[in-house]
Amino acid sequence: MIKWIWTISYCLIILSGYSQSFQWNKQSFLLTNTKHRVVDIKGEVVLQLERDLKSLPFDPNNLEATVDLPTFAKMTMVDLRNAVIEVKLMSRIMDPSPFQAARGFIGIAFRIDSSNHFDCIYLRPANGRTNDTLRRKRAIQYFSFPNYSFSRLRKEAGGAYETEADIGLDEWIDVKLEIIENRATLYLNGKLTPAFTVSNLLGNTTKGKVGLWVDVGTIGYFKSLRITPLP
Repeated sequence: MIKWIWTISYCLIILSGYSQSFQWNKQSFLLTNTKHRVVDIKGEVVLQLERDLKSLPFDPNNLEATVDLPTFAKMTMVDLRNAVIEVKLMSRIMDPSPFQAARGFIGIAFRIDSSNHFDCIYLRPANGRTNDTLRRKRAIQYFSFPNYSFSRLRKEAGGAYETEADIGLDEWIDVKLEIIENRATLYLNGKLTPAFTVSNLLGNTTKGKVGLWVDVGTIGYFKSLRITPLP
């Protein structure tokens, strides 16, 4: 079997505006309820994503129904069951923010199907080093759209789908996500020990596309995306 790898380098064509699709190093991305720019940060050209609140409004008084939704830039040519997804990401909170409790929500959506059902593991970097013990235990989160939001899992699983991590806002975080059958394992910043494991993925999809995911109040940045399909 031939093993193949997609690598997104950042010596790219710089695109302007907020079109629904864009090409990046001969790979196609489709925006789903997000806006994008390609920007320069300290001499590096990186992808910037924000949730598009016009296409998908947010209601702070109806939080559970208006978060953990399809808000990603999706790689249209990638269709995978098992894979290793590597990316460096960074998040900042908007000022002013449309959500007072924004934590810099940023992560990876995977196995996105044609109905935009998907699984996702994301980070809350603002929780990583807070003095609030409870918030600190909620720095990493898993959810599955449409049936298992963070709030449902928090109520029903007692914290089994979230955990702590030594991460922060406005810093590049090296993320490696290994997806094998019904298991997802997250590694952070080059460490060999997993930061988080979901032993039983809850989604109704078994194969699909990969998306770079953000949520309300977050300006998310991505670079060095690399996807290695697995058998």
